[in-house]
This record gives sequence, C-alpha cells and structure tokens, in this order.
Amino acid sequence: MFEEELREQLDQARRAVAEAREAGDEDGVEAYQGRVAALIRIAAHHGIALPHTAEEEGD
Repeated sequence: MFEEELREQLDQARRAVAEAREAGDEDGVEAYQGRVAALIRIAAHHGIALPHTAEEEGD
C-alpha cells in the first residue's frame, strides 16, 4: 500500500513538473522537481526502488 501511494504521488509530481514547464512557470518547475526528488529519497529510505533519472534525484 505504501509503495503504491509513493508511485501515485511520484506520477502526480511528474505531471505537475510537465504542466509547470508548459506554462513557463520556472518556480513551479523547481518546486515540483523538489517534490519528485523527495519522493525518490523517501522510497529509497524504505527500500523501494522507483525508476527515475539522475536529474530527478536532485542535488
């Protein structure tokens, strides 16, 4: 259940990044990219491997 929720939140955050990019909202892009990176870190902390790019890992 926890893994499924993380995956759903990650999908939502990725969509939000794409929508912010389309709208030219750089602050939104940065904020949602931070959300994506945080979800990936949370998943890794709990031993859940989520497919992602190096860019999505954040700084």
